[in-house]
Amino acid sequence: MHQTLVILDFGSQFTQLIARRVREAGVYAEILPCTAPLADIEAREPIGVILSGGPASVYDEGAPRLPEGLMEMRRADGSEMPVLGICYGLQAMATALGGTVERAERREFGRAHLLADPDGSVGDPLFDGIPAGSTVWMSHGDHLARLPDGFRATARTDSAIAAFRRDGHPHVGVQFHPEVVHTEHGARLLATFARAECGARGDWTPAAFVDEQVAAIRATVGEAHVLLGLSGGVDSSVAAVLIHRAIGERLHCVFVDNGLLRAGEFEEVQATFRDGIGLDLVGHDASDLFLDRLAGVTDPEAKRKIIGAAFIEAFEEATHAIVATIGRRPAFLAQGTLYPDVIESVSFTSGAPSVTIKSHHNVGGLPEKLGYRLVEPFRALFKDEVREVGRLLSVPEEIVGRHPFPGPGLAIRVLGAVTPAALAVLRQADTIWLDELRASGLYDEVWQAFAVLLPVQSVGVMGDGRTYENVLALRAVTSVDGMTADWARLPYEFIARVSNRIVNEVRGVNRVVYDVSSKPPATIEWE
Repeated sequence: MHQTLVILDFGSQFTQLIARRVREAGVYAEILPCTAPLADIEAREPIGVILSGGPASVYDEGAPRLPEGLMEMRRADGSEMPVLGICYGLQAMATALGGTVERAERREFGRAHLLADPDGSVGDPLFDGIPAGSTVWMSHGDHLARLPDGFRATARTDSAIAAFRRDGHPHVGVQFHPEVVHTEHGARLLATFARAECGARGDWTPAAFVDEQVAAIRATVGEAHVLLGLSGGVDSSVAAVLIHRAIGERLHCVFVDNGLLRAGEFEEVQATFRDGIGLDLVGHDASDLFLDRLAGVTDPEAKRKIIGAAFIEAFEEATHAIVATIGRRPAFLAQGTLYPDVIESVSFTSGAPSVTIKSHHNVGGLPEKLGYRLVEPFRALFKDEVREVGRLLSVPEEIVGRHPFPGPGLAIRVLGAVTPAALAVLRQADTIWLDELRASGLYDEVWQAFAVLLPVQSVGVMGDGRTYENVLALRAVTSVDGMTADWARLPYEFIARVSNRIVNEVRGVNRVVYDVSSKPPATIEWE
């Protein structure tokens, strides 16, 4: 099996990005909570350990600490364990070894510049190929006031120590966040740690992932049958093809029409997967159930919970035909859950207090309620990594390259009450928006694009008459992994053409606005 680099999560929103960057260097990374006992870490036989950032202050009562014995840990070959601390991880390491961390008079949030160490250069091996003056991304209100004995600063900003090394030991730390794209050479630094400090071979690839997952699915499932809720999106579609490769006709897919799909989606998905790919697929129209349950509901979290509960009910009803055919209830349920789903839904409480941003209908609770065991082959992957896997599996490009679509569907893009009339308006406008993006060659240039129907009406003029109709927002973002995103700088002429088409062709809309918010502080979806 592949060499493993363990990442201890202290609650950073960016922990999964560390894993992502390490995997880009061809090294398999596994995330454990910072509360993991040393025995759990040793069981992975890691070649190195990375300590993530986190929201706490190391001097607070109850603040997360390093696992007992971590800094004395040895690798399987008997050599000392390389450890890299990032932000809070640096501070936790320094505190554990006798250093002092204090609240900074001058906090550092955002971009800073990497200055030379006291000897006049950024000459530490960790910074190989990274010049002084490089931009790094800071996010901390505390600073390292005193280095532990045996440590030396290897880089600084104009207000704080930016990096250190423990002489005679493979222990290093950086105060900035190399995992985010805002740090110019961050990916290089993490690759240097994995390759040079830890001695990684760099043999983990998407192709290797496919082979290993096929073997893992076969070992987990045995001769049992598997159900999969297919949505037609990238995640569930690629998961279906991967699992089908592993177990063949013992995979049974269910596609529930919740009445919240895009125009023509219910028919298109069935044609692609049943007729084109040859999957066993049951299409189940439950649109009335969902729309009845959502009537009058405006709170976005309430919408998500209602849709999640209704999905369980509709999914169970749809499986009756499968049970009748195979003569038994499938033992496993497969889902296309991704890392961003998990980090935005789970709030760790034992030393890694990540903040819950929003709930996801396919994370947590569903298998327990239905009595299935769970298969989630992509729980450790990001969206673009799933796309790479999909291409290796020859999934059609129109599926692999499709923009993300939320599980609750258009319900969270109709702000306010969800009604058939509002959905009809949104579907028509959204179709125009996406069709124009494709026709202009811009669809693949953005990470995600969609329309949002706002609970706002505005005065307009059409012909010689006054109108008082809905406002529609257009959203398009660029991103690498969905964890952070920037609004897409699309040509004004293009946006003007789309706006003109929507106002002229979609009855009920007289004003179109373009969302220029990034994530953070906004999220990609509005609800």
